[in-house]
Amino acid sequence: MKVAKFGGSSVANAEQLKKVARIIQADSSRRVVVVSAPGKRDNADIKVTDLLIKLGEAYRHGQNYQAELTAVIARFQSIISDLNLSGRVLTDINDDVNAIIASDETIESKLEAIKAIGEDALAKVLSEYLVSLGIKATYLNPKDAGIILSDQPGSAQILNESFTKLYQLRERNNIVVIPGFFGYTKKGKLVTFSRGGSDITGSIVAAGVKADLYENFTDVDSVYCVSPQIVNQPKEITELTYKEMRELSYAGFSVFHAEALIPAVKAKIPVCIKNTNNPNGSGTFIVSEKRVKGNPVVGIASDKGFMSLYVSKYLMNREIGFGRRLLNILEDEGISFEHTPSGIDDLSVILRADQMTPEKEQTVIDRIKRELEPDLVHTRRGLALIMIVGEEMHSYIGTAARATKAFVDAKVNIEMINQGSSEVSLMFGIKEEAVDRAVQSLYQAFFIESF
Repeated sequence: MKVAKFGGSSVANAEQLKKVARIIQADSSRRVVVVSAPGKRDNADIKVTDLLIKLGEAYRHGQNYQAELTAVIARFQSIISDLNLSGRVLTDINDDVNAIIASDETIESKLEAIKAIGEDALAKVLSEYLVSLGIKATYLNPKDAGIILSDQPGSAQILNESFTKLYQLRERNNIVVIPGFFGYTKKGKLVTFSRGGSDITGSIVAAGVKADLYENFTDVDSVYCVSPQIVNQPKEITELTYKEMRELSYAGFSVFHAEALIPAVKAKIPVCIKNTNNPNGSGTFIVSEKRVKGNPVVGIASDKGFMSLYVSKYLMNREIGFGRRLLNILEDEGISFEHTPSGIDDLSVILRADQMTPEKEQTVIDRIKRELEPDLVHTRRGLALIMIVGEEMHSYIGTAARATKAFVDAKVNIEMINQGSSEVSLMFGIKEEAVDRAVQSLYQAFFIESF
């Protein structure tokens, strides 16, 4: 039994949905399908979910949202017309928006429900299209499927009781099409995952039904060892482990949602990333264990938008609770941290810069000065993180030396170095403007030159 998830580019228009239907027809073991909302049809296009978010924000601010609603309906009108389907889903979209806005729910709950309309409507369209082709298929709402989530709008987590209910999907003798991205709390309130969360739904469903394989269909043939936007025609990765993919996703690989692997990892279900436009390609397999083939490094990822908070105090290492109190200040201000490289008398905290507004930054610095009495405290913005990933790096001598030499060759200064205790990755902090040439030099060192 396979669970197949199709991303936004795979369901962007009628032609793509025809490809999806052929993929489903080609393998009778693809019995559960999870879909995203329609994505971009071209670079100038806008995703349906973005239109719905704009609709919700217009409503929040008391503005007219008819233009956004019309645009969403037009997208689905184009799809159903080209597939010769009924217009029921168009009525559903309009009715759903009106019902949500007229409800007694809080504004946050209303915006959550509006965001989820794209996936829900697309699942209905696909199931109707499959039926029109003579395929036994049905739309299944996440509540009926058994996707029960924590009450954390925009970042919901799966609850364990979901998996028992999801397992019952194995008993169905038809194909079920489930909208991704959202589920329901125990009290029946709709909540969503973080953006791109349809990947999470697919992984959860695969774990719940104990699938033999979770197929994640996107618009690339495989995962590449480095971003094709930085390196021209980089090498493909045919196989990598869950840990490696998790590290790469965190550090900027956009092919797979960073949180999506967790349910599949726990259930030890292999994942295959495939191309909807080339379904017969081998794709990239994500597995629990793999054999190392020469190069211990599987990929190089990079991400921008970080900043550092630097605190220095003489004899910091003897001051019990210093680090805890520093992190408590960040927690009080609603700021999460990414990394905390430290020395004897100093500590750096790496943060996502968008969390730290100028006002919040001043509050944090004032509290640190008042409560911790440091010798020095300052922030530095414009940082990027580059991560070199490979589970077997720890068993090879000279990996770090090769990496640092690549930075020297690219004439890039290293601001921070950090290696996790798992030794799956080496992380480097550099200035944002130097990312491309640093990654290109690292690619040359690890994937072009002999190892």
